[in-house]
Amino acid sequence: MNLKQTLMEHSQDKNGKFIVCGASSGFGHAVAKSLLNSGSSVIAVARREEALQTLQKEYSGSVDYVAGDLTEKSTQESIVEKSAKGFLNGIFLNSGGPPAKSIEETAMEDWDDAYSSLLRWKVDLTKMLLPKFKDQEYGRVLFLESASVKQPIENLVLSTSMRLAVVGYAKTLSEEMAHMGITVNILAPGYHDTGALNRLLEKKSKNENISLEEAKDRMKQQTKVGFIGDPGKLASLARWLLSEESEYITGQTISVDGGVIKGIHG
Repeated sequence: MNLKQTLMEHSQDKNGKFIVCGASSGFGHAVAKSLLNSGSSVIAVARREEALQTLQKEYSGSVDYVAGDLTEKSTQESIVEKSAKGFLNGIFLNSGGPPAKSIEETAMEDWDDAYSSLLRWKVDLTKMLLPKFKDQEYGRVLFLESASVKQPIENLVLSTSMRLAVVGYAKTLSEEMAHMGITVNILAPGYHDTGALNRLLEKKSKNENISLEEAKDRMKQQTKVGFIGDPGKLASLARWLLSEESEYITGQTISVDGGVIKGIHG
C-alpha cells in the first residue's frame, strides 16, 4: 500500500490527527493552533487543564486533551489511549526545559531532573506509539529541541547535554523506522519569544548586571537577522514537517535561529 492509499483508506480526517505536547504555551501552543487552523484535529497535552479547556472551546470539535505531567507514566498511557482510535498522523514532542545554570551551579539532582524532563519520557512515549505507526505504515515524529545542540548557549548545560541525547535517539529511530513510512526529525530553535527565553534573559541580566531590556537587545544582536523569532512562524515549518509532503526528509536536525549558528552545517 502506498502513502496516498494509506492516508485515504485510514484517515477519518483528511487534514489529519496529531498529538501536540506542551500545548498550553510557547512552541507547543503555536504548533497546536497552526495545525487546528489548517483543519487538523489535535490531542493537546499539558499540565494546565484550564489552558487546554480554553483551546478546546476555541476549536470546538477539533480538540481532545490530556492534562498531566509528561514525565508520568499515567499521562503517557492516557495519550496512547486517546490516540488509539482511528488514524494518527503524527506527534510533536515538546516540553519545558531545566533551569538556566552553568556547570558549576548544577547539582547532580539537576542532572537527574533534566534526564527525566527532557529525555526519558520522549523515549518512553515514542516507543509506546511505534506499534500504531508501524501498523499504519505511516507516521510523523517531530521533536522540538534547541539550537544549542549545534552550538552551545551559555548557562544551558543541562538542556544542551540532554537534548543532544535526544538527537542521538531520534537519529537512530529515523534509521530504524524509515522503511515503515515513519519519519523522525528535530526542530532546533534559537532565540524565540517564549517563556523559556524569559528565563534565559533573567539569568543574563543577573550575571551581567544589566536590565532585562538590555539583555534582550544583546540577544537580538547575536542573531544575523537582528530580531527575536516568532513561535508562530516556526509552527508553520513544524506543520509542514508533520505533513505527508515531508516524506523525503528524515533524521534531520533543522535550525531555526536567525543565523546565530556559525557552522557550515548549521
